[in-house]
Amino acid sequence: MTNVSPKLRLEIEDLYARYAALLDEGPLDQWPSLYFENGSYRAVTAENVKRGWALALILCESRAAIEDRVYAIANLSMTIPRRIRHVISGFIVEPERDAWKVSANFAMFETVEGQQTVCFAAGRYHDVVARDTNGSLRFREKLSICDGALIRNSLVYPL
Repeated sequence: MTNVSPKLRLEIEDLYARYAALLDEGPLDQWPSLYFENGSYRAVTAENVKRGWALALILCESRAAIEDRVYAIANLSMTIPRRIRHVISGFIVEPERDAWKVSANFAMFETVEGQQTVCFAAGRYHDVVARDTNGSLRFREKLSICDGALIRNSLVYPL
């Protein structure tokens, strides 16, 4: 594991904190701003990765596709009211040319109105983070790998 400066580590952790806050508390329409125009988001299962299968639970190959996902969540999804909560820990940061490979554990909890909170999914992120022309960190690639092969119900929100 390569050491990175404490300042950079804090900046990266702040990016992930903003990621979780926008998904959990909103406004959701600002979530795509954390990605480069050509940035990607994929959610897959560890089983599919192990078997070399390309099948994704969610696949967004550009910021425009991520924006479409936000529109669908906000305007087309018919779901029971719920709250979600992301917990992210165990960061490992490795320099890669003009970017950083970042991996971290995640757990996403879901509380459906009137029901007990449950762990919806847990796994590991394998991401590529870089600076934009203004010096802000953004995601070039975000890969969410779920430990479990099954999701309790349909995956609406990003992991």
